[in-house]
Amino acid sequence: MRDDSVQPHIATLEYDGRRFNVTCRISFDGIEYVGHLWFADEAWDDNGVPDRGSLSGRTRDEALTLARRLTPQELMLRYRRALAEKRRFSGLRKATEDILEKIRYLNQVAISMRAGLLDSDGAASEIELTERQLHEIVEKLKVFAGIEG
Repeated sequence: MRDDSVQPHIATLEYDGRRFNVTCRISFDGIEYVGHLWFADEAWDDNGVPDRGSLSGRTRDEALTLARRLTPQELMLRYRRALAEKRRFSGLRKATEDILEKIRYLNQVAISMRAGLLDSDGAASEIELTERQLHEIVEKLKVFAGIEG
């Protein structure tokens, strides 16, 4: 099992005189791997704006390949859609998504252990690590609550 919380870089988008790093957050929903693009202004130290559309694949690499195949024009359209649907409290939203991702991962580890795909000690270690990461995220929620942007 691996933690898929890393958001691989997809492209750099130039729009309205600004540059945006485009990354793709991929998570496993129990059936398939679902990727969501994030657009972060290079000049700002924030999480960026998520695209509501998804890119689904049978594997993590398949979803990532779909993201990397998007043309600059398609990325531009997705960025405009993301701006139109931008949430006001993006820091809190990202923390919430991180929590959900960790919970899904925790569940996958437990399922894999019960199915005999992971040994008990390895699964226990993964569960403990994931639980600590969940506590760290929860501790940070108060920092994001009520903050727009």
